Amino acid sequence: MKEHKIIIIDFGSQYTQLIARRVREVGVYSLVVPSSKNAQEIKAMNPSGIILSGGPESVTVSKSQKISKELIDSRIPILGICYGMQTLSKELGGRVASADIHEFGHAEISFGNPSPIFKNIKLKNNLFDVWMSHGDQVEKLPNNFEVIASSKDCQIAGFQSKDKSIFGLQFHPEVTHTEQGTKILSNFVFDICGCKKNWSTKDIINSMIDDVKMQVKNEKVLLGLSGGVDSSVVAMLLHKAIGSNLVCIFVDHGLLRLGEVDEVMTTFQEIGIDIRLSKASNIFTSRLKGVLDPEKKRKIIGNTFIDIFEKEAKKIKNINWLAQGTIYPDVIESSSDGHNSSVIKSHHNVGGLPERMNLKLLEPIRKLFKDEVRKIGKELKTPEHIISRHPFPGPGLGIRIMGEVLNDRIKTLQKADKIFIDELHKNNLYDSLSQAFVVYLPIKSVGVVGDERRYEDVLALRAVETVDFMTAKWAHLPYDFIGRVSNRIVNEIPTVSRVVYDCTGKPPATIEWE
Repeated sequence: MKEHKIIIIDFGSQYTQLIARRVREVGVYSLVVPSSKNAQEIKAMNPSGIILSGGPESVTVSKSQKISKELIDSRIPILGICYGMQTLSKELGGRVASADIHEFGHAEISFGNPSPIFKNIKLKNNLFDVWMSHGDQVEKLPNNFEVIASSKDCQIAGFQSKDKSIFGLQFHPEVTHTEQGTKILSNFVFDICGCKKNWSTKDIINSMIDDVKMQVKNEKVLLGLSGGVDSSVVAMLLHKAIGSNLVCIFVDHGLLRLGEVDEVMTTFQEIGIDIRLSKASNIFTSRLKGVLDPEKKRKIIGNTFIDIFEKEAKKIKNINWLAQGTIYPDVIESSSDGHNSSVIKSHHNVGGLPERMNLKLLEPIRKLFKDEVRKIGKELKTPEHIISRHPFPGPGLGIRIMGEVLNDRIKTLQKADKIFIDELHKNNLYDSLSQAFVVYLPIKSVGVVGDERRYEDVLALRAVETVDFMTAKWAHLPYDFIGRVSNRIVNEIPTVSRVVYDCTGKPPATIEWE
């Protein structure tokens, strides 16, 4: 299944994962590795091609990351993007310098010498739109290289070696803002690297089922099922692969949405999956008492989940494996030393449970991105209301309550969130959004109800549109819709006096508030 693969060397770009996703979208397996991995290790992976990501550093600094000369000389086709292009140039004897004019955002590109990487790219008035993000740029080409693209402020916006096996692009073909960017990557993957398609949904499912059967054999597997997309798809996959040898534990930490516990239990019981409920909300809220810091809240919730899960697991005999819904972005985001980007947030499902549980770890979707998981879920006939649901954080409402997590705040937020989500469904807006939720703010505001003064809670509505969750636009929901949601919340929940709407994109904000 994975005879052909593209290796992406990560120099710290926020778009590195997106490059890997784009390559997979055209039908070829891709894998991200840190720039610290040496040339021998990368060559041993037998890649059909190598893509060098962008990054925040400057190649003009002596200690900056660089591409190995051994890899450049290996004859493996290489595409350098932004920083990746600059480190290629420097290592091959070109010159990189800080540009007089920095380019961040939209730019128009014209072609130079003919290049196979631009095969069938259509121009409008001899130009096409790209997304730039750089301060440095290549000022002098390495020997035996030629210019293939230029912009108004960047004469060498693309280059290639004259033997056509090494390419550099100053712009980002992986982002949606670059016109025909996927076609450019497709040209590199198929025409230049000679890859064949090997990454379809059915191929992935068949391979994962075979892998699970080979690893697990006739042993029992325990899965912590949250009702979210990732763990639900793992449950469906393992149910198909090993049937009754799968046992699921659903921990109710009291921080789920209104009615979610009953919905999850009913859904998987009807499918025929062995799912067992652990009611532990009092334990979680007691441990969160007085805690205000969001990262501390995340860790307390994660550690408490492990404690409860371990206790429940001991009640089940002959369990040999622990399955988790870890996906590829979880692994990368939780790693600070394995990759060049900093730790974004803690994922309590990365790294498994304590060694004292003495269980072998099974992570069947560890190499997949969220959109791939959804496709697999649909193929496995996972219920649509689970597959189409918006992302929900592992710590649940614990990080959507700003400040201390208290029972009355949880109840307020659950009611308000249900009103918001129900209205989105009712008005056919839910599926057009990437994520929508309500946030409890640690402030109070004066209101008037009838002739009475009300000094109660303030809530914020949040709705965003995004392709990859790395950047996001705030959703321009209709004013009358926002007004209707606000009126319902204030009228139906006496402890709320005011509702506001968050109109901040990512960046500068994150999607979640904590």
